[in-house]
Amino acid sequence: MKATLHKAETRGHANHGWLNSYHSFSFANYYDPERENFGVLRVLNDDEVSAGMGFGMHGHSNMEIISISLEGDLAHQDSMGNKAVIKSGDIQVMSAGTGVQHSEKNKNAESKVKFLQIWVIPNKVNVEPRYDQITLKAADMHNRFHQILSPNADDAGVWIHQNAWFHLGDFDTDRALTHRLKDMSNGLYVFVLEGKCTIGDITLGRRDGLGIEHTENVDFEIQPQTRLLLMEVPMSN
Repeated sequence: MKATLHKAETRGHANHGWLNSYHSFSFANYYDPERENFGVLRVLNDDEVSAGMGFGMHGHSNMEIISISLEGDLAHQDSMGNKAVIKSGDIQVMSAGTGVQHSEKNKNAESKVKFLQIWVIPNKVNVEPRYDQITLKAADMHNRFHQILSPNADDAGVWIHQNAWFHLGDFDTDRALTHRLKDMSNGLYVFVLEGKCTIGDITLGRRDGLGIEHTENVDFEIQPQTRLLLMEVPMSN
């Protein structure tokens, strides 16, 4: 097993006043040649947007864009005609394909919104743009890893144009779990949203990330009050 550790404090950081953002991989003005991506996982941004503020209408193409709301309400609007609010517990996916314009703004005038913005390089280009959003059930993620994204439209969670699987787990007790990859040629990027866990001899804390390659199974020792996001992705497109 090959493991690459990204401690929370080593992430790129940009504070624009209305936006406080931490970048696990090179993004905007943050560039580290050693941290451009993990396989096809291109962007993992940990964003906090001030009350009433947000990203104005802007464009993307040929990228799978996933948003996971952590706190508050994020108002979405796009050139496909979609208008939606992404609430805590929701996951949104947008296949930018041939090109799409969208905006994301904090719907609330008195509180912040916190969410993860994730970009995955697709395995198909110039597809018709697509939007989907679902609400996750807390019970499904209780003390287990629950699939929230896959390559298959008929499988659990949302789907994207890539051979990738995401799982989310919320743990309130000590747990020892083994996670088996869906595709043995993929890598797994573990991101600790809250709490602490140990993988092998590596202990991860809040907002730490660990990229794991060349293994079929990953063993976790998980402490109480821990929330983990697992992102299984191809290591090349």
